[in-house]
Amino acid sequence: MVYTVGEAAKQIKVAASTLRYYDKEGLLPFVERSDGGIRLFKAKDMATLKTIECLKKTGMPIKEIKHFIDCCVEGDAKIDERLAIITDQQASVIAHMQELQDMLDMLDFKRWYYETAQSAGSCSIHDDLPIEAVPEKFHKYVHEPR
Repeated sequence: MVYTVGEAAKQIKVAASTLRYYDKEGLLPFVERSDGGIRLFKAKDMATLKTIECLKKTGMPIKEIKHFIDCCVEGDAKIDERLAIITDQQASVIAHMQELQDMLDMLDFKRWYYETAQSAGSCSIHDDLPIEAVPEKFHKYVHEPR
């Protein structure tokens, strides 16, 4: 099956202008064109587009995505470099997920704190609250400014 830029964009849930931008930035050297210059995306191109979109969503800059695509175009000689790029990006995503988890944990604590204060009618309820009354998962936040 062959897709136009609009159809391909719809498949990966981006604007057609995004694919045109990717092409302008050199991310789509593999895409063929019709005699009239229309981009023709094949099934294997769609898989690559999904990879590009995944890398973009992980925060990889367009310049680095282009480097990755260039390595893919070069073929098997660049397998080691491609693996290194993916491994590094995976580590970056894992670190970011941990940061997000830490933020979520803090928000969970703050929600508990304010729900408890709301029930008591005052934040001062926490001033003399024994540590045993605080859920264990929040103990690390107890001595922080509230």
